[in-house]
Amino acid sequence: MESGAGDDRIEKIDPRFLTTLRDHVHKTLRAAILSGRFRADERVNERQLAEQLGVSTTPIKEALRQLETEGLVETLPRRGVLIRFNAGWAEEMILARAALESMIAHLAAKRITRDEASKLDDTVGLMKAATADGGADDLIALNETFHEQIHIASRCQYLSRMIERQQFYDASIRRIIHSDNKERDKALAEHTAIAAAIVSNDSDKAERVMRDHVVRSGETYLNIVFRKKEDI
Repeated sequence: MESGAGDDRIEKIDPRFLTTLRDHVHKTLRAAILSGRFRADERVNERQLAEQLGVSTTPIKEALRQLETEGLVETLPRRGVLIRFNAGWAEEMILARAALESMIAHLAAKRITRDEASKLDDTVGLMKAATADGGADDLIALNETFHEQIHIASRCQYLSRMIERQQFYDASIRRIIHSDNKERDKALAEHTAIAAAIVSNDSDKAERVMRDHVVRSGETYLNIVFRKKEDI
């Protein structure tokens, strides 16, 4: 099925972002693909995407070329641009992210300063309060802060850059995940364990609990984006 002009799966670009239009078009399309808003092997049309986003076809072409280098789309003769992202690809991204995040946590446990440890503990405290309140938006923001603090404490540069390619959640998926009471409680317990291991300089445990957390949350993502669709 070809995506149509009336499709509401992706939003128009905010005019404030026009100075960096190419990057924002790429991020918008990438997020739409990784959130499962396009099916694997679905053909997309450049002009229709341009109309949906309210831009010309030039940044669309540039974004699609970039997405092709990432393996998320493929251009075929006489068939156009096809979506190549599927459950198998997503699972590999999850495992790659788990490997990278776990190594970053391992190094953070070795390199974290007292001030950084205090800030990480403070963030966990805020996460506990937000979990009790049930505010998904607050939890999303705190989750990003939590992982960012660990990245900073790790002093990693190469690994932190690599992990940017493995970011597969967008705000809509995060909101669904954090709106579930059981998921919020599991995430809090996991984040608390990760912080405790890092603050106590237990690098092996930090690596293990971080890997387990990313894999489990990744399974939740797969269930939302792919497996529930298969049951419909």
